[in-house]
Amino acid sequence: MRYVTLGKTGMEISEVGFGCIPIIRLSTAEAVKVLRRAYEKGITLFDTANAYLDSEEKIGLAFEGIRSRLVIATKTLKRDRAEAEADIELSLQRMRTDYIDLFQIHQVSLEPDYETATGPGGVFEAALKAKQAGKIRHVGVTSHSIDMAARLVKTGLFSTVQFPFNFIESQAVEKLHPDARLQEMGILAMKPFGGGALENAELCFKFLRQFPDVIPLPGFDALEQVDQIVAIYETGNDLFPEDLDAMEKIKTRLGQQFCRRCEYCQPCEQGVMITPAMNYPIIAHRMSGPKAAGFAAKAMQSVSNCTECEECVKRCPYNLPIPEMIKKHLALYERHSAEA
Repeated sequence: MRYVTLGKTGMEISEVGFGCIPIIRLSTAEAVKVLRRAYEKGITLFDTANAYLDSEEKIGLAFEGIRSRLVIATKTLKRDRAEAEADIELSLQRMRTDYIDLFQIHQVSLEPDYETATGPGGVFEAALKAKQAGKIRHVGVTSHSIDMAARLVKTGLFSTVQFPFNFIESQAVEKLHPDARLQEMGILAMKPFGGGALENAELCFKFLRQFPDVIPLPGFDALEQVDQIVAIYETGNDLFPEDLDAMEKIKTRLGQQFCRRCEYCQPCEQGVMITPAMNYPIIAHRMSGPKAAGFAAKAMQSVSNCTECEECVKRCPYNLPIPEMIKKHLALYERHSAEA
């Protein structure tokens, strides 16, 4: 494992981090084992969020006694100062620590979010106050909008920027990373597997490792997954023409309209299981049609509850036409079900 300095923060981190959403699926004991395995394999950067259910508590339990050897990043979705201050205190309590290495203002993608977060009485004020008190070492920002992310970078307010980055979402190479480097910002890559749409880990990391100052944050929910990714980093990184061809074929198949499984669209008041319904074509691609229909029956049958209210569309950071897409996926499911 190679270690690098995260932008102008001065913090030394492993060249690959750990995105901690998946550990919410694990029992506390299982999560602790996976987190500790990552640390034992050399990973020192762990990225979570106040909103990731019990992720922070699991991190606190796993790393009690070795906190100073790690760089822990967390986030808040709050926009006003008072609520953000409460989130900071809660994160400190949950993670059993008296400081946060990197506190990120999460998912700033819309103009109202930007104005409120950086304006008087906003979350940025709370972050600065906490930094002055020694509760936060550095302040970062995350976004799913390339235009807003570029704008945030140019403000000079933040030490790091976190944005989706993989071989099907690579616009950051030209539209974000150069300006971030000019600002000496640390660059973090969320969704290295396209939110689960990409399966080939070796292919994903052959692309990502071309950018050694961009730190990917894959999620892990099994010991074997940790071992697999760390092993990739112990080898060379030769990118062959056949690798590029494989990437292009996957890009063509997925296009730009695909679900990244961020689940900001949830919950649906009508009970539609949006995320699995959005990903039904991927399931069908991995299995035969009849098998996919049996596997995803509950989720796909819930699509009939959709009233097309478009509340999910308003919450989707990628502006996907979710009702339209899941209705198409339902038609595909019904064909597969008939075949079964």
